[in-house]
Amino acid sequence: AAPEEDEDDDIDLFGSDDEEEDQEAAKVREERLRQYAEKKAKKPGLVAKSSILLDVKPWDDETDMAKMEECVRSIHMDGLVWGASKLVPVGYGIKKLQIQCVVEDEKVGTDILEEEITKFEDYVQSVDIAAFNKI
Repeated sequence: AAPEEDEDDDIDLFGSDDEEEDQEAAKVREERLRQYAEKKAKKPGLVAKSSILLDVKPWDDETDMAKMEECVRSIHMDGLVWGASKLVPVGYGIKKLQIQCVVEDEKVGTDILEEEITKFEDYVQSVDIAAFNKI
């Protein structure tokens, strides 16, 4: 009865007979994973951008709106591009500047942008975000 039990112990139901083949497959798999990682690293990542519509409000109807727009557009940051603008009537002869910009989310935040615009305190009373869209 003892020799029959030894035969059953030698059978490996879940292993493979060829360990060299498994090692070779593992080497090939590792090489392919390494090549994939290198290829992925070379590929430029997707840059997250946002389109922002700002309402820049003046102090009163005597504020020079052309000068205010010039001041706002004078703000230059890496990842900031100014777009179209227009003057929108608010009431009592007062107009606000509505200006479009596109920003790279990693480089320019809305807080920084608002702070920079409100530094022109002779012209700008406040800044509001009218629209914010991810691109």
